[in-house]
Amino acid sequence: AELTAVPGASRAFRGSVTAYATEVKAAVLGVDGGLLSARGAVDGEVARQMADGVRGALGADWGVATTGVAGPEPQDGQPVGTVFVAVVGPGGAGAVQELALNGDRAGIRAESVRMALEVLLSELIENARTQDTEHGGDSGCLQP
Repeated sequence: AELTAVPGASRAFRGSVTAYATEVKAAVLGVDGGLLSARGAVDGEVARQMADGVRGALGADWGVATTGVAGPEPQDGQPVGTVFVAVVGPGGAGAVQELALNGDRAGIRAESVRMALEVLLSELIENARTQDTEHGGDSGCLQP
């Protein structure tokens, strides 16, 4: 909802998958069932596989995923406020970040969204720098 609140978002936003149930993470996003059984849904590698899965499911250049515990109770042995944010882009580029957040359910969710966007922005900037370097640019502009 935060992404599509911006007018014109449809030019860049392809869609989303709300994979709330663990089974949906496996069936729809292709997260490894053995990984889910061994570590639970609140895990960095699970988040990375979710981001890669949503990228593939939507035919998007970049996939973003969050998985965590917003409360009120711990889940999968993880305390409330544990969240993993993952971003996966072209060629497998990306990042996973573990968060230890405080606050109520609404606050944890809002901060998770903010951090997901921050990680995405950081990866987009890094990807642009990499492309610039690959094309021999040194002026900060992408070269054809």
